[in-house]
Amino acid sequence: MSKILLVDIKKQPLNPIHPAQARQFLKNGIAAIYRRFPFTLILKNERNTPSIEPLRIKLDPGAKTTGIALVNDTIGEVPFVAELEHRGFQIRDKLTSRRQLRRGRRARTTRYRAPRFDNRKRPGGWLAPSLQSRIDNTLTWVNRLRKFAPITAISQELVKFDMQLMQNPDIQGKEYQQGTLAGYETREYLLEKWDRQCTYCLKKDLPLQVEHIHPRAKGGSNRISNLTLACEKCNTDKGTQDISDFLSQKPDLLKKILAQAHIPLADAAAVNSTRWVLLNALKQTKLPVETGSGGLTKLNRTQQNLEKTHYFDAACVGLSTPKLIVKGVKPLLIKATGHGGCQSCRTDKFGFPDRHCARIKFHFGFQTGDIVKAVVTKGKKVGTYVGRIATRATGSFNISTKKGLVQGISHKCCQPIHKKDGYGYTF
Repeated sequence: MSKILLVDIKKQPLNPIHPAQARQFLKNGIAAIYRRFPFTLILKNERNTPSIEPLRIKLDPGAKTTGIALVNDTIGEVPFVAELEHRGFQIRDKLTSRRQLRRGRRARTTRYRAPRFDNRKRPGGWLAPSLQSRIDNTLTWVNRLRKFAPITAISQELVKFDMQLMQNPDIQGKEYQQGTLAGYETREYLLEKWDRQCTYCLKKDLPLQVEHIHPRAKGGSNRISNLTLACEKCNTDKGTQDISDFLSQKPDLLKKILAQAHIPLADAAAVNSTRWVLLNALKQTKLPVETGSGGLTKLNRTQQNLEKTHYFDAACVGLSTPKLIVKGVKPLLIKATGHGGCQSCRTDKFGFPDRHCARIKFHFGFQTGDIVKAVVTKGKKVGTYVGRIATRATGSFNISTKKGLVQGISHKCCQPIHKKDGYGYTF
């Protein structure tokens, strides 16, 4: 079961406690709520606490979502898990839109503009903002959790796929490549690349077999670009036929498969671009850092019969993974929302300004992004609403709840729960 994080009166992290014990602490006035997300209590007085058991924070970095888990290496308990949703692709799209608007505006006002290359130089180690945001988000939560939990070690999934092993299956030098892990790296990569479905009949949720696009009997290799996934029926029907003969009646599908075979995973490329930067940043915490591959993560997860989720993948990262106790674990879903923009005005699709942006962010003590509890006692919208707000100067706010958007809630009904910190939270 997910536990509650706890800090002492000096704000030093203690062992996470059971939710029942947390309720008892609150009821008896022993502790108070220190932070809502992640939910953390703080002791009001000095107490004799049991010996602190160290925890390991485990990370499964992804292009869209990063899995986070706290694991007790001694007993295998998992007291906290979370999924961190990145906004890298939103940043990419916003930068593309800004670039297009600027280019169009300059073309309208000046017929010619001399190129300026000297002020476009990038420093060494530069990463695109969409990639840098993934690293910053992950480090933010590593440092944040270190304040609330006794973390003494870090595990990171460094490589999603062992590309060298997949390109040359006969490579020598590491025992695991020809041992228990043989085939896990390749299969996991193919599942991601071909969308976990049969390449030929496009059916899902059935056993899939690794299949050679150009058959071995006719000179096909074991390279990753020559492998795909097929159900048993399609694999048997194709046999040793060349793919062009097998799909002679489906030219569109043939063209799509041949093109997809040589295209690397876009998400894997994003992870590969940031993995070493993230590793070096984690080492700056002065904590021991363990690394592992995606194939090892999947092996650990399948051996413990855990479902495929980002937070369970994180809990299974690395050789240090013990027998995990995950009964009742409930993840905290974290979504990176940013801290707002700095545009002076909004534009239409052609780049012309069409509406004004208010310079004042705070209205009646609230700002967009705060999480509030609104209790409405009269009117058409009687009820209790909890969620992220969007403020207006009129005092009529919108609240994004689990059930959808609720509009027109007065600021007088709102009570702050969690101040804006650039992230949204759900369970």
